[in-house]
Amino acid sequence: MNLVDCPPKLAQMRLEALYRYDHHGRMLTVNEWDGGAAPRFHLMRTARASLGRVRSDLPDDVAARLEELCANEIGTYQGELPALHNEYLELLSSTGPVVRVLAGPVFVFPSDLPSVRDTVSIAPGNANRLRDGLEKWLPDVPHRQPFKAVVLNGRAVSICCSVRISDAVHCAGVETVADLRRQGHAANAVTSWAVAVKSLGATPFYSTSWKNEASRSLAARLGLALVGVDFRLM
Repeated sequence: MNLVDCPPKLAQMRLEALYRYDHHGRMLTVNEWDGGAAPRFHLMRTARASLGRVRSDLPDDVAARLEELCANEIGTYQGELPALHNEYLELLSSTGPVVRVLAGPVFVFPSDLPSVRDTVSIAPGNANRLRDGLEKWLPDVPHRQPFKAVVLNGRAVSICCSVRISDAVHCAGVETVADLRRQGHAANAVTSWAVAVKSLGATPFYSTSWKNEASRSLAARLGLALVGVDFRLM
């Protein structure tokens, strides 16, 4: 697996956008308007860096050892799981059971993106278009801008919006109604969203799970560049 170079500063800004931190730089919660628990450990590997973050409630000695292990990932084989993943699991298990392991690729968009005409911006005034399939996103509309949708016959059938936001970085959240998937709608929604994020002067990121073949196929169709690999332990 070959990773396209990602400047370490940009990778760091992406991690900063994902979570809220205490004054020691440890994770408190996910960076979303309605909160949510942060993982106990998050490692992002890029071609040049290995960036680890620990949750604020971990014991200091465990946190310090996790950070030491992260430094040893640089220059190791960049596979789907980090070279030292067993060590991370064993160390974190000493503080309580690891209930979930999440891993997946991180992508950025090409510099030139095509314009997409068949999308609309979703705002509180037209959020009713999310009904009949995507209504669970209704409370998110004011908080996850830009929010783009492909609309057919007045109904939003595919959406892409900013689920983690900072001044420098936006991270994509995507969904298409089940009966209209694999028809190109998600590609249009995601492209429109990325164009809108870039117009704000921010970098759009797209990430997913190794297990989500449809999402990874979408990234391939869009020509996204693989710049990192996430590994999170809950």
